[in-house]
Amino acid sequence: MNLYDVIKRPIITEKAVQGQAGGCYVFEVARGATKTVIREAVEKLFSVTVTSVHTIVMPSKHRRSLRGRGKLVLTSPWKKAIVTLGEGQTIDITESA
Repeated sequence: MNLYDVIKRPIITEKAVQGQAGGCYVFEVARGATKTVIREAVEKLFSVTVTSVHTIVMPSKHRRSLRGRGKLVLTSPWKKAIVTLGEGQTIDITESA
């Protein structure tokens, strides 16, 4: 698995931005990526030291179809990783996105 295939995109929400002050960053990652693969990808791509990695599989949800009248479609589940960096290290999300 390529490094760029592991980390899909950073998650930029209000809660994720508040966590950046404490050194926690949130990324959408590949479904098959393990914690060790995610750790290696973040360390190589951003040149930082990763302290811990927590992963969560976000469940699929029902959404209204764009075309049909009230037709429900099921979104696909996705995986996110919460990565904690070492003391005093940061990632500039706007530059790397």
